[in-house]
Amino acid sequence: MTEDVDVRPLELHDDRFFDPAPPVRRIARAIYDEIKDLPIVGPHGHVEPRLLAEDEPFPEPTALIIQPDHYVFRLLYSQGVSMEDLGIPTQDGAPVETDPRAIWQRFGEHYHLFNGTPTGAWLDYEFYHVFGLREKLTGDSAQRIYDQILDQLEQPDFRPRALFERFGIEVLTTTDPAHSTLDHHRTLREDGWGDRVRPCFRPDAVFAIASPDWNEQLAKLEAAADRSISDYPTFIDVLEERRAFFKEMGATSTDHAVIEPHTHRLSDAEAGRLFQAARQGDAARDDERAFQAHMLMEMARMSVEDGLVMQIHPGSLRNHNRAIFERFGPDMGGDIPVRAEFTRNLHELLNAYGNHPAFRLVLFTLDETTYSRELAPLAGHYPALRLGPPWWFHDSIEGMMRFRKQTTETASIYNTAGFNDDTRAFCSIPARHDLCRRVDANYLAQLVARHQIDLDEAHRMAHALTYGLVKDTYRLP
Repeated sequence: MTEDVDVRPLELHDDRFFDPAPPVRRIARAIYDEIKDLPIVGPHGHVEPRLLAEDEPFPEPTALIIQPDHYVFRLLYSQGVSMEDLGIPTQDGAPVETDPRAIWQRFGEHYHLFNGTPTGAWLDYEFYHVFGLREKLTGDSAQRIYDQILDQLEQPDFRPRALFERFGIEVLTTTDPAHSTLDHHRTLREDGWGDRVRPCFRPDAVFAIASPDWNEQLAKLEAAADRSISDYPTFIDVLEERRAFFKEMGATSTDHAVIEPHTHRLSDAEAGRLFQAARQGDAARDDERAFQAHMLMEMARMSVEDGLVMQIHPGSLRNHNRAIFERFGPDMGGDIPVRAEFTRNLHELLNAYGNHPAFRLVLFTLDETTYSRELAPLAGHYPALRLGPPWWFHDSIEGMMRFRKQTTETASIYNTAGFNDDTRAFCSIPARHDLCRRVDANYLAQLVARHQIDLDEAHRMAHALTYGLVKDTYRLP
């Protein structure tokens, strides 16, 4: 006798995320149909360049879908699934679960936690469109689905470069520390992929002068530059050289994560004093705040000179859960938003460079209260400024709609930067872009239904939001 198998079908409705009102839904579908197959441009993300440079097969489903993605394991952790049980490596090498099937089983048993979340929407898209699954992931189906994905990962058309082509990615930008040798990017350039996978210069670690490992980070920068950095003027010279190297390797942007977007230029003498205090291990948190504010001014100055687009990602208190940080390290889902202020904090930087035709600044926020009060008015005035898309916790169906509603009237869509996926999970890239295209189509359909814009204008705006604005903002050829 054959045991009955309870199969719950996985279905994705063609009109998902569209307004349930039939007139709006019809318009949204028509707009979406025009943009759904446009190339993907990813100007900001965290996919490792090694993945594409080496182009090796993905090992198995757990290492591909669960372990690189803090969106996945932070929610599981919040419901009592330990990081050890998910196979997340510890800092000290303490034992963790090593059986990928056991980890996948726990994932399946807890998959219902993602219902109604953007992560659930992304994962369902991946399972349906990337892996061709037609059964929902549950505890009962977990091992069957694991085997189906595993079988596919062994095929040549599921290697990273093949998927890159299949996803329709035109450009993918990685995020790389200032000391990176960009060896993987060099390999990609030699293989003819240099225009398609680009680095982004991120020097945060050498600006955090109160961090216990700052001197270690500085030593890595010295090694990359092949010179000693004993004083502040040399530090600035090296950063300029590194930016030039990144640009030579295809970079068009820099990225800066700070708790607050405070900007203020110090005298060279004061900046030098703080640098030497850090060299001696004597820099305090207030020193770091002042130094970071000064270095944002310096990064803006350099952007005017070298043309690299400057991004600021403020408002995240990193590694809030100290126990998780100490046991597993950074980027483990413990970064929590804090309130942000932009008008006063950016006053000095924007007055120095915000009117300069060579400067481009993209601002992100985790504080939605700033959308209509500060960010839209700033972007609706300063020529250099663009608003980045909803980020992290707000990269969601409702989050993107709130962003459009609160910024478009004041800033217009043309002072925004399109979309970026900001992901470490490679297979989620098309899912995230598809969701954004659907939400933008739905937002524009509402404007058409209210006769604020006509359908032709909506189609042009949708194309800009999907493709044109991101290319223009990040100066991508």
